[in-house]
Amino acid sequence: MLQEGIQISASDGVGTVQFSHPKANSLPTSLLRELAEKIQSFDDDETVRVILLRSGGEKAFCAGASFDELRALGASSSSSYEQALEEATEYFLGFAQVILALRNSPKCILTRVQGKSVGGAVGLIAASDYVVATEAAALRLSELSLGFGPFVISLPILRKVGVAAFEALSYDTEWRSARWAYDRGLYHSLVADTEALDQEVLHRAQQLADRSADAVRAIKSLAWDGCPSWEEEFRRRARLSAKLVLREETQAQLHSR
Repeated sequence: MLQEGIQISASDGVGTVQFSHPKANSLPTSLLRELAEKIQSFDDDETVRVILLRSGGEKAFCAGASFDELRALGASSSSSYEQALEEATEYFLGFAQVILALRNSPKCILTRVQGKSVGGAVGLIAASDYVVATEAAALRLSELSLGFGPFVISLPILRKVGVAAFEALSYDTEWRSARWAYDRGLYHSLVADTEALDQEVLHRAQQLADRSADAVRAIKSLAWDGCPSWEEEFRRRARLSAKLVLREETQAQLHSR
């Protein structure tokens, strides 16, 4: 069984950040906060030229939000509604902080996706600069089926796939194949299995580490050109998510899963 935590390492110009959680690599507040911090820890390290983001195990890449934490947010009898709302808002802002860490890093973010991704995980993928995935790496936005929506993560997803694809993902909440994600630019390289995945990730990481750091930084700046800072909008959308998650109907859905 996977252990909860984050491991980092650096070698040959590549800084690796790996997150793990026993429940399909889902992301509670503690992991979200640490994940953002570990990504940022490489920003000023001149020996690191590319950041590799990956998760533990060989099955799910990431199950997104922690259901245990979402249930707990609605179960605290000692909290007033306003306190619970603030706690829930801060939880969703955890995803925003990771997205901002990926976006604001001067390094190229290379993300390895070995398996399925749900909800918030799709936002992390969309905020990455180059994504290598296996054919088993299906994804979905399940939020509406639970009673809320992919509000915080919508910003990077809309930027990457456009309105029509975002609407399809959000409204029908169905699984989309890795090929679908590749065709819409969420994945940049698609391989058959995890053995081929590791080979391709190693190749791309070494290739990027050998490139001009200034040129990579400039390409990333161009790719994000025209996008506002998002901080204020993230908070507004996180609060909307929080309000909906605290509703009785949403909590009933969460407890039924």
